[in-house]
Amino acid sequence: MKRYTESHEWIELEGPIGTIGVTAYAKQELGDIVYVELPYVGKKVFKGGEAAVLESTKAASDVYSPVSGTILEVNDQLSTEVQKINDSPEKEGWLFKVQLDNLEEVASLMTWEEYQKSLG
Repeated sequence: MKRYTESHEWIELEGPIGTIGVTAYAKQELGDIVYVELPYVGKKVFKGGEAAVLESTKAASDVYSPVSGTILEVNDQLSTEVQKINDSPEKEGWLFKVQLDNLEEVASLMTWEEYQKSLG
């Protein structure tokens, strides 16, 4: 199950573990991403709180966690292959994985259809 936020993050759930990244729309708005600052494994993140930073040729942008939990894994490949975010923001360019504290937080996130409508 994949869900989306108003701030253009996505989360794909596999049980209580969520893989998180930025949407293709966010990547398009940012332009070419040239650097990624990922959270450290074991860090606590909170729904709506800053979790990572993307730097593009246009600007730096915070990435917010769609859920509260603990960082289990980060996409280490991005430190040497940041192009993965530019080429595949919703697959190979994922940012981090979280062990969710509360699965119910996902209920407030948007479906793909709702997200598309929010883009207007």
